[in-house]
Amino acid sequence: MKKYVTNLEPNSFYHIFNKGINGNKIFFSSQNYSYFLKLLKDKVLSVSGIYAYCFLPNHFHILIKTKSENEIRESFSEKAQIDVDKIISQQFSNVFNSYTQAVNKNYSRTGKLFELPFRRRLITSDDYLIKTILYIHNNPKKHFLTNEIFSYQHSSLPQILNNNQNGKITKEIISLFGSLDNFRLLHQNYDPIK
Repeated sequence: MKKYVTNLEPNSFYHIFNKGINGNKIFFSSQNYSYFLKLLKDKVLSVSGIYAYCFLPNHFHILIKTKSENEIRESFSEKAQIDVDKIISQQFSNVFNSYTQAVNKNYSRTGKLFELPFRRRLITSDDYLIKTILYIHNNPKKHFLTNEIFSYQHSSLPQILNNNQNGKITKEIISLFGSLDNFRLLHQNYDPIK
């Protein structure tokens, strides 16, 4: 079994990540980034909240918190006989499959776009959660795309700072850092290279 492939259990934080096959691009235009985010919201919000994300040309990072088993079962009552972890994973697979089909059609390509299976890490503490948020938002800096992480448009960081994301989730994220000023300061001082 591949590293970082575990069941996605209810009521848990996960760092979801993946890259293009052989490190190839998965986003080819700004519309691709927007469409991928739309698919995530359309298909994944039924099983989890999206806390942070960052999309780069050849890979992505997403921080989610899965919903309770009852909430998921309510949304998928027709799947009463299916394990909840399989329902959660299927929603992510639906995003990746739909996105791949759209890219293949739009760019006259065939075959897989993403490495399979997609990777996930269980977040086991608040400290790990904070480090994951910092890591995700600083990923463009790590890969030398920009030093201006606060304005990188394919990241949730500007959305959180402008309170354009889910208000409840934004409050939860900021409270982890103690304050908005501390949230900003820790992002600014985080060194993604080490």
